Amino acid sequence: MAASPHTFSSRLLTGWVGGCVWYLERRAVQESPHKFMHLFRNVNKQWITFQHFNFLKRMYVTQLNRSLNQQVKPKPEPVASPFLEKTSSGQAKAEIYEMRSLSPASLPLSRNPSEKQLIGLESASIIESPADVGKETKEEKQWKEMKLHMDDLPGILARLSKIKLTALVVSTTSAFALAPGPFDWPCFLFTSLGTGLASCAANSINQFFEVPFDSNMNRTKNRPLVRGQISPLLAVSFATCCAVPGVALLTWGVNPLTGALGIFNIFLYTCCYTPLKRISIANTWVGAVVGAIPPVMGWTAATGSLDAGAFLLGGILYSWQFPHFNALSWGLREDYSRGGYCMMSVTHPGLCRRVALRHCLALTGLSVAAPVLDITTWTFPIISLPINLYIAYLGFRFYVDADRKSSRRLFFCSLWHLPLLLLLMLTCKQRPGRKGDKGDAQS
Repeated sequence: MAASPHTFSSRLLTGWVGGCVWYLERRAVQESPHKFMHLFRNVNKQWITFQHFNFLKRMYVTQLNRSLNQQVKPKPEPVASPFLEKTSSGQAKAEIYEMRSLSPASLPLSRNPSEKQLIGLESASIIESPADVGKETKEEKQWKEMKLHMDDLPGILARLSKIKLTALVVSTTSAFALAPGPFDWPCFLFTSLGTGLASCAANSINQFFEVPFDSNMNRTKNRPLVRGQISPLLAVSFATCCAVPGVALLTWGVNPLTGALGIFNIFLYTCCYTPLKRISIANTWVGAVVGAIPPVMGWTAATGSLDAGAFLLGGILYSWQFPHFNALSWGLREDYSRGGYCMMSVTHPGLCRRVALRHCLALTGLSVAAPVLDITTWTFPIISLPINLYIAYLGFRFYVDADRKSSRRLFFCSLWHLPLLLLLMLTCKQRPGRKGDKGDAQS
């Protein structure tokens, strides 16, 4: 049967298209990677579609003109803002050109300049080199060893030794003035200086031991050893340089009993209280003993003996420690828990509040015991009753409310309660002559 003209023309068209497809497929297979060959082999087994033509066209054009391949454009370096960049005068590498003066005639008459005008003035005033700024930002991102400057050393050592806590400890040695007998100024200065040096040594060793735990607490994460401002060797050397002359002053400048108490207090704070903080809540009672020893040292420095007055002053400081520290630790429960410390406020919150209240009430009883032991007159328990009742009231509110507000009020009250109580004791001190006069009158 003869083929129609339409059928003949359709075969010609199909043969021409097939030849083009064969030519393009062969060229693409020769110049394309081996991993794309299976895509073209499947073309002969399927009907040729419009998607096949588009794919072959893209491959053909890409192979002929390789410059059309997509190229990755490198990301430009970030340019820091000149207004937010903090650079010293010695390190600044920005090129600042002088701003040309503007004549009054060239200024616009409008009092409210537009935003574009302000941007133009700012860009004209300060021009920085992008290469220098990029280089400086790279240098800032690189790790640099923290260097110790001699100007910063006194402040770092002050924070290492907890200078505020040390000043509070030294103030408790004012019990020296409460002891019977004349006031000896050189002995008092030796006692204060030796106690202060011993306190600095104990605090420095405490920070040396607690570096891995202090780094987990917001309250202590900025301490010098945690931040690496000084080396552990320098911290231990500083503690040794404080402990040796401090104990020597207390032993040979005052008396051996006071020096022995200083050595015992350093040992108790660094070797007992510090490791016990991570083991048991008994650390609070041990820490209270540490805080009670400095006024005892002041008494023994004046009298050379441990008598009733020394134990009374130590008992006042011992009881004062609990409302002071328990109220402080209540607001730092999350920090202590994160650091892994075993505190009453974390593990036994009810006991923490009860102990604080008990010792607030004990301060009133100890104040009454002072005239009984002939340390003060009977005026002292009377005039100290208002401040003792007030701290007892705050301790009761802390026990009932159990919130941060009541704990903060109790803590700040304890800061001024102790110095004021010692000052009242000093003003009401029992004079040695009055006791003798009373005995003569009775005989």
